[in-house]
Amino acid sequence: MSEMQSARRGRPGYDQQGILAVAVAAFNEYGYDATSIGMLAERLGLSKSAIYHHFGSKDEILDRALDSALSSLEAVVEDQPRDAGGGAAERLERVLRGAVHVLVDQLPAVTLLLRVRGNTEVERTALSRRRTFDRRITALVSAAQDEGALRDDIDASVAARLTFGMINSIVEWYRPGGREGADRLADDVVAIALDGLRKR
Repeated sequence: MSEMQSARRGRPGYDQQGILAVAVAAFNEYGYDATSIGMLAERLGLSKSAIYHHFGSKDEILDRALDSALSSLEAVVEDQPRDAGGGAAERLERVLRGAVHVLVDQLPAVTLLLRVRGNTEVERTALSRRRTFDRRITALVSAAQDEGALRDDIDASVAARLTFGMINSIVEWYRPGGREGADRLADDVVAIALDGLRKR
């Protein structure tokens, strides 16, 4: 019996992370709603039961992928406490750099996160976490404005949205292994975003 035939009989040829990676790629390619467990099984060369051995449902796969991206982004903010040194503008810069690194390191999962629309409970939970993250970024921008480090003629929430809109757009064109790595890309983001916001 060939290895592929064994896999099709339900003997897992992928671990949980391997299945997750293939599922995220399929969700990004076809859309979450249009991707069935049957499609994943065919793409993986596994039986449906082999997938269910690792995940209880398609929603659980989505939840795991979105949680991975969100937890990494949340950690970037949580790693910048007020007593970490420097003012709010310095903390904001570290958050921007960290967010770029998360996006590059977890490009498929972040791409999926940015495409959810709230059609399921899992998606609504993810969107709620994203809104909380956005509020924390806005508060950081506002604190930097209060300290006099950033110009205050631009609404803090608008500045935060525009800055992360630029970062989020990276998923549409960035290709791993290209001319710019995460460090250089983070330098570019900080230069464009913060140089335009800093008080002269």
